[in-house]
Amino acid sequence: MNGVAALPSLRETIARHELDARKRFGQHFLLDINLTRRIARAAAPLDHGTTIEIGPGPGGLTRALLLEGAARVVAIEVDPRALSALAELQAAAEGRLEVIEADALSIDTASLGPAPRRIVANLPYNISTALLVRWLHAADSFAGMVLMFQKEVVDRIVALPRTKDYGRLSVLTQHVCEVRRLFDIPPSAFVPPPKVISSVAQLTPRPPVDRLPVLAPLERVTAAAFGQRRKMLRGSLSGLFRDPTSMLKGLGLSPTARAEELGVAEFVRLARALTSE
Repeated sequence: MNGVAALPSLRETIARHELDARKRFGQHFLLDINLTRRIARAAAPLDHGTTIEIGPGPGGLTRALLLEGAARVVAIEVDPRALSALAELQAAAEGRLEVIEADALSIDTASLGPAPRRIVANLPYNISTALLVRWLHAADSFAGMVLMFQKEVVDRIVALPRTKDYGRLSVLTQHVCEVRRLFDIPPSAFVPPPKVISSVAQLTPRPPVDRLPVLAPLERVTAAAFGQRRKMLRGSLSGLFRDPTSMLKGLGLSPTARAEELGVAEFVRLARALTSE
């Protein structure tokens, strides 16, 4: 841990390696060690298993994870320019850090390192929801996730029925995980400052017995229902069920209800009905 603490400042590392943030990678570097350590502590305990980080960039959050006692960190970075800075951190980490040069969307995160696995990441905004949905499908592989998104994404993840932000992502995430919004981070904390507020959320997968064994049917019913969210369910689900009106009545649901009126448990019932269709 002392080797990590003795490293030059993150600003100095960024300048020395000419790591200007690139828009195509969705990069916004968080330099405040107090904030990064707060994120790392939210994922505790870190002293066993594997902590997976996506998009470490110059290694700000990576440093925090190591300083907070992470036994093993696997950092996935797509930007080759960051590798030399991460190599310095890897040397200081004395065997606790592995760096993989890869696109996070093309790697099997669920197989990295020994369990328990947790994901802790300041996610690139342009792929954050795609990554989240992939991880929801592989929830059995993770003990938990502490993730930073644009605030509007967290608004959607935690939204309740009959609110404007409630939608497909709300249902999928809340069915698979217990979700907590932890705290917001202002644009001024980043280099360069994004145009939006960021939010950190904690996601803890529910026990397998409380979840659908396969998420695909829930994806299909939520895509159909929220894809035409102003339509009544008897209309929006007509492409999935032979007789949606009878099916809805059989489940005790109103055929004239709209997607935003149904809770997560009711969508799960629809997904089970689709499986037996």
